[in-house]
Amino acid sequence: MDTTRLADALHHHTAALANATAGADPEARVPTCPDWPLRVLVGHVGQAHRWAAGIVRSGPSPVPDPFDAAPGDPAGWSGWLQAGAADLIDAVSTSDSPVWTFFGQGPAGFWLRRLANDTVVHHADAAGPAFSVAPDLAEDVISDWFGLLANPATRTLKPDVAGLSGTGQTLRFLPDHAEGWHVTRTPDGIEWTRATTPADVTLSGPLTDLLLVLTRRRPADDVTITGDRDLVDHWLAHSAA
Repeated sequence: MDTTRLADALHHHTAALANATAGADPEARVPTCPDWPLRVLVGHVGQAHRWAAGIVRSGPSPVPDPFDAAPGDPAGWSGWLQAGAADLIDAVSTSDSPVWTFFGQGPAGFWLRRLANDTVVHHADAAGPAFSVAPDLAEDVISDWFGLLANPATRTLKPDVAGLSGTGQTLRFLPDHAEGWHVTRTPDGIEWTRATTPADVTLSGPLTDLLLVLTRRRPADDVTITGDRDLVDHWLAHSAA
């Protein structure tokens, strides 16, 4: 997905998240992030955009605590959120050298993709049943997620991911009207590809439903499961977003 599309996605889903939180109680608990009140969800999103922009411009800094974020008065949340997204887009668009990422030096666009996709998921947190996402972006969120889980460095960031290693067990994620994903659990971690090859278990359903199940925003039973259900439960237990 190119930088222009990702920038558009970041703008759109940041604004949509702002709209979904307008007029809501800042202390209301977020059902899909039950440890967070709404103000922390909003604060985390704007804080993350600004943190990533700072990395692109100046280099790495410690991962900030969402509870330390300061989104200000709820009446100003929309402007504050959109300013953070614009700052990240500007930082990436004016960068012409490799930057620090979780996985070593890489293009600045890494952070635009990572934060656009993270914002999509947090938009779902805020919007609940009203959430929607364009198919091309939903596919990129899922592919990005598998890419993160497959990277060996992720095990140091999220130790539970090591539990996804296996002995050849396979899972297939098969959306309506789109190519699926095939995952193999190996001793060295997961391997994945875009394919419809049969697997030990298949999760099938609408693309958005699969996205929300994979990111643990919806229960697994919201999609159709065919095959070894234990593999699904194990996957979700070791792949928290």
